[in-house]
Amino acid sequence: MTASVVDPRVTERRNPRTVDIDLADPLALVDLIAAEDRTVPDAVASQREPIARTIVAIEQAFRAGRRLLYVGAGTSGRLGVLDASECPPTFGTDPSMVVGIIAGGDHALRNPIEGAEDDPDAGAAVMDTHHVVAGDVVVGIAASGTTPYVRGALTRARELGATTALIACSEPPAAMRAVADILMLPIVGPEVLTGSTRLKAGTATKLVCNLLTTGAMIRVGKSYGNLMVDLRATNTKLQDRAERIVCEVTGLAREDARALLAAADGRVKRALVMHALGVDAATADARLADVGGVIRRLAPPPPPVRASTEGAA
Repeated sequence: MTASVVDPRVTERRNPRTVDIDLADPLALVDLIAAEDRTVPDAVASQREPIARTIVAIEQAFRAGRRLLYVGAGTSGRLGVLDASECPPTFGTDPSMVVGIIAGGDHALRNPIEGAEDDPDAGAAVMDTHHVVAGDVVVGIAASGTTPYVRGALTRARELGATTALIACSEPPAAMRAVADILMLPIVGPEVLTGSTRLKAGTATKLVCNLLTTGAMIRVGKSYGNLMVDLRATNTKLQDRAERIVCEVTGLAREDARALLAAADGRVKRALVMHALGVDAATADARLADVGGVIRRLAPPPPPVRASTEGAA
């Protein structure tokens, strides 16, 4: 093979362990792909320090009333949009707090938009469209580390004073490194199918996004122990979960927990503080504000996990 056809991006290289995958039977296919997937968590763990620095930056942004914005193209963009869209039901956040941006717009979530990822000017322009300012955190997602749309977005975001970070699964070139304050590089190696970054690179990206938003949300008080106490009970399952959390923490019967939640306008965190301190909703909110929204600074530790609840859905 001549040097001219060797792509420097690890995400574009051929995987020597899967060259005969087209001859594999279904069980062998599962084994081959699963073996590659098992390498992903270690690659993510290798980036623990930059991921933690990014969590700190996002927490600071949230506490200052600013935002986290993900920006990417193709699979990378879809994963950012997915993580952003899951924050309101999970953490009770306003949809503007975590924003997912994909090259080509929302139509690209379901349809390929040819050439959208190759336009750095469009990436820059979308930062202006979303009114990025100092204090925001913009996380670019580019599995290959080279996506021009993402580079344009990070360049403009930095000009606007935002903190910039990059998630990539291949070593980014100097031009991309120059516009990212923090680099998170879970290098997962060549894909099972050459260049199919929806596989290991996509899994690594999802794990990093999980860490960023879950970590930052916990830091700003969205959990009590490991209980999600800022969820919005927007459906029957979440209403049941809210009532069960209140019952478990307070020891109240289900009907009493339901009444307490009603007095708290359905907000689990507010209900728990009202019960713990014996105060009304307004006072509970004020006390929470005094401690940065962290219940543990106001109330006793949550109850221990009971054996009967471990592993429950």
